[in-house]
Amino acid sequence: MTETTAPTANEQIKKSPQKGMANLFQTKWINANILFFLYVAFLTIIYTAYGHWTDKTLRNISSVKKEIEVLEYDYKSKKIETSKINHQDEVLKNVTPMGLTVSETTPIIIKK
Repeated sequence: MTETTAPTANEQIKKSPQKGMANLFQTKWINANILFFLYVAFLTIIYTAYGHWTDKTLRNISSVKKEIEVLEYDYKSKKIETSKINHQDEVLKNVTPMGLTVSETTPIIIKK
């Protein structure tokens, strides 16, 4: 008497690998998991959009930093320019050609 045993699952897969793949992608299985596939697709789209938004924001920040540096340089140069103009000697040099001079007498204090 010889006993015949049924082949195990591993033996069946080894004999026909295509049949195992066919079982994996049956329409029943796909239909049962369609919501999961849609969820993964949605997350992928959100992840990609977030990456693009982040890149755009970083480029914007970089351009704003460059603009701030330029404006800071302009501010500092104008500040130095105005501080030079406001010195008493510079004011005197600028108004002397107009006929204005420094008063030799002390100012009179007006009291109420």
